[in-house]
Amino acid sequence: MIDTPTNPPMPPADTDTPSPLDGLQGIQDVARQLGVTHRTLRFYEDKGLIEPARVGNTRIYSHRDVARMQLILRGKRLGFTIREIKEFLDLYDVDPTQVEQLHHLVAHIRSRLRKLESQHSALLKTMTELQAMEGEALTRIGELTGAAAAREGPTKRDVITPGR
Repeated sequence: MIDTPTNPPMPPADTDTPSPLDGLQGIQDVARQLGVTHRTLRFYEDKGLIEPARVGNTRIYSHRDVARMQLILRGKRLGFTIREIKEFLDLYDVDPTQVEQLHHLVAHIRSRLRKLESQHSALLKTMTELQAMEGEALTRIGELTGAAAAREGPTKRDVITPGR
């Protein structure tokens, strides 16, 4: 007698058909991928910048959520505020051509560059003043204690030069 299986054999899996779960990730995977904490992801969710799906209490992040997080993190790294980043992301959703979004981005980039140039100039001026004060202090130490004590201070290599 031949044994017949109680369940018919399963057809081979179709590897070309994407699964509905393709591109979906949990909070741990997304946090690890982006190099952020779970708290960071929840923070941006609370601010309305990302909207992961929920399965029970579990957050499920789509490819879109991960891409948005990459843009958010880049914007923060470049010094944009959360409000500015939100405006930028909202424009992306409204304007599929992205022309308005790109004009908005260029305006914000130019503004940020002006602020950074101003800060750079202020830093260079401060560094120059501090180096002058250091030189004066070392000179005074040398006058008060003899040249040997002044040589024990930082050497020229230890001093930060503006523009380096």
